[in-house]
Amino acid sequence: MQKKDTRSEIIRIGTELIARQGFNTTRIDAVLLEAGVPKGSFYHYFKSKEDFGLAVIDHFAERFEQRLDTFLNDEEVTPLNRIHNFLESTLTRITQNQCSKGCLIGNLGQELADLNERFRDRLDEIFNMWKERFVDCLRDAQKAGEISTDIDLDVMACFILSGWEGAILRAKVMKSPQPMKGFIDVLFTSLLR
Repeated sequence: MQKKDTRSEIIRIGTELIARQGFNTTRIDAVLLEAGVPKGSFYHYFKSKEDFGLAVIDHFAERFEQRLDTFLNDEEVTPLNRIHNFLESTLTRITQNQCSKGCLIGNLGQELADLNERFRDRLDEIFNMWKERFVDCLRDAQKAGEISTDIDLDVMACFILSGWEGAILRAKVMKSPQPMKGFIDVLFTSLLR
């Protein structure tokens, strides 16, 4: 493997392992073993486990931004249906994983926000980027007359993001997609009408 490919493979495998078992529990040895990379090579690609963790966060965030683009920029459907389609797609993914993985950024926020300021700052940046994506889509919904112009878009976007992350967490704890289904139902039948 080329240098860049090896680094990407370590990050990809690390993302998968961290999503299943958390950052602190994931051993670098296990990542390297699965990647087929000698232990000494890790420090060729990363300065520390912290740098590796930040690379995993960035990798996940980049992939997630692509998912958001796919749904929230889909001009073929109305703005509210874009949000609905995104939430339903996530519900399907979580259900297919037997409610075991959740959202990597949310999981790491729970695990690391109080322990590491670099992680906390980066996770907060990502959540804010996601919130802004919802603000943009909600603004399109206001322009299309789908929601009231009285709705504070920033507050509603924060509610969607925080409520959705909470519903995902509850789904993991309950091992049931019901909290996510309930969130979607309340959001679209009571709040965004």
